[in-house]
Amino acid sequence: MTRQPDLLYSETEDDLRAAVRSLLADRADAQAVLGRIEGEDPYLPGLWEALAGGIGAAGLLVPEKLGGHGASHREAAVVLEELGRAVTPAPYLTSAVVATATLLALGADGGRTADLLAGLASGERVAVLAVPFATAPGTVTDPVRRVPAVADAAAADVLLVPRADGLYAVDAADVVLTRQSSLDLTRPLAVVDASGAAGVRLAGAEAGRAAVGQGLLAGAGLLASEQLGIAEWCLEETVRHTGERHQFNRPVGSFQALKHRMAQLWLELVGARAAARAAADALATGAPDAALTVAVAQAYCSKAAVHAAEECVQLHGGIGMTWEHPAHLALKRAKSDAIALGSAGRHQDTVADLVDLPAPR
Repeated sequence: MTRQPDLLYSETEDDLRAAVRSLLADRADAQAVLGRIEGEDPYLPGLWEALAGGIGAAGLLVPEKLGGHGASHREAAVVLEELGRAVTPAPYLTSAVVATATLLALGADGGRTADLLAGLASGERVAVLAVPFATAPGTVTDPVRRVPAVADAAAADVLLVPRADGLYAVDAADVVLTRQSSLDLTRPLAVVDASGAAGVRLAGAEAGRAAVGQGLLAGAGLLASEQLGIAEWCLEETVRHTGERHQFNRPVGSFQALKHRMAQLWLELVGARAAARAAADALATGAPDAALTVAVAQAYCSKAAVHAAEECVQLHGGIGMTWEHPAHLALKRAKSDAIALGSAGRHQDTVADLVDLPAPR
């Protein structure tokens, strides 16, 4: 029997959304984000403690016996939608999703892995997988001495470092970080050099590689929800602006050409929501077609977010080109996300491979 994904939001998920949106409106509005991104530290003081510990968002994927909430990828996806809407500088995707899913894939009946998961679930610790942020699920990479473009490494106190003989947990204090320039200043990148740090071996080479693959798959699947959130905000903000901006004594949103452009965005947004929800549901239920569903979601949502952000900037006219307006934050996050955890083209190739679709000749 073909599995029917549940694309609807539950009452619990709606309540979680309301809590996260309220927190971000209070602590991480656009002006607060704009005021920090040009500095060395874009992360807003106290926000992670409130989001991860206060609301408990960091422990959604972690079982209750390990100090988490025993929820699922569906609830984590809702959090990422809201973080995407606000383009929030927070290591949620990298720590509460990718690193957490990696550790869960190792099994955590006790020992160092269980301790790490408990710390991540409470929000007291932040872990980041030390692979380039562009690494797609299923990618086999050889461990290197210096790992470039590691997202949110500056926020981590633990780094999960793949090495030739296994996966290691390395304290951030023992690692050399070199900050890199990035398009999206709300998600800083860094070169990670952990060659001088011993760390604690969590798993052997084969188990570690499989766990990293699971972490990247969860990250790619829920990244689609972040992209959905970006697109939602961009469309809502564009509709609001074009309804208030007048030319020739009429709202510019009443012009047919602009109506058609916004209607097209709405159609893409509906498709993106279905794809993102399907990916979150497939990950939550451990569906056998999860890899395919995630690849479909990334191939679609990546482009939808970029298009919505581009239209948001253009349809705002001159104000959309200023640093004072948050439209550029959405565009930069959408463009950055478009190559994070695999490009749309890479995921399209994955879809073709999984369904045995021959390439065009």
